[in-house]
Amino acid sequence: MNNLIFLKLGGSLITDKTRPYTPRLDSLKRLADEIAAAMAAEPALRLIVGHGSGSFGHYAATEALAPHPYPPHDAQGALDYWRGVSEVWYRASQLNRCVVEALREAHIPVMSFPASAGACAEGGKVKSWFLEPFDKALEAGLVPIVYGDIAFDSVKGSTILSTEMLLFHLAQRLHPETVLLAGLEAAVWADFPRRQQRIEKITAAGYDAISGHVGGSHGTDVTGGMRSKVEEMLELVSQIPKLTVQIFSGEEPGNLERALRGEVLGTLIASDEFSRKQDG
Repeated sequence: MNNLIFLKLGGSLITDKTRPYTPRLDSLKRLADEIAAAMAAEPALRLIVGHGSGSFGHYAATEALAPHPYPPHDAQGALDYWRGVSEVWYRASQLNRCVVEALREAHIPVMSFPASAGACAEGGKVKSWFLEPFDKALEAGLVPIVYGDIAFDSVKGSTILSTEMLLFHLAQRLHPETVLLAGLEAAVWADFPRRQQRIEKITAAGYDAISGHVGGSHGTDVTGGMRSKVEEMLELVSQIPKLTVQIFSGEEPGNLERALRGEVLGTLIASDEFSRKQDG
């Protein structure tokens, strides 16, 4: 067992997504303390932390880039477009600094790897990313951090790479045991936004029956909300059948530490192969 876990802290968990550029600093501190407690209790645990852009990157993208999905041909339009790209980059990195500071205050040795500096996209997807620094950081006992970011795109000029997309790409190389997606929602709901019918497990074989009911997000989200997350993770577990994904609430104190220490919370996303073995 490689003891490698990918953890995503959702943008709705660490920011107020209804208010532009507003971090939830108390929540960040608590989450950092829970991560530190889990790492102290499980010394063999290796961790890569990702976080969403919440009310930082999503609002900046909506304001600066929504009118121009591609760089305009006129000089002034192109200048405005690339200034918008710079604004999205700045806002995403601004939130990342808040996350880094919270984790450092909890004495977690972290290092950020922004996709804008190392990844290139093509048609909205990661085309290439130099990943050797991740190997070196993990070997050194550091905790790499990635986050929803803007990147240069050979087709579109630029594209927003969600944290899930980045973790997807990393997972194909690093093969974690578990991906934990901590947000505000306690699970994936079959009746969002009423939240009366929790979905305990999602597999590819059963997804069609529930896909029409999966969706929704808190506040502004330019990366697709819950449905996009679920579908990206279904694709990931189909490629890495031993991998499991959990979508759970990081808002409830203690949940994150429990999940990092192996407890299954919220909704489990697994390959059909894994599910058959567990059920059999």
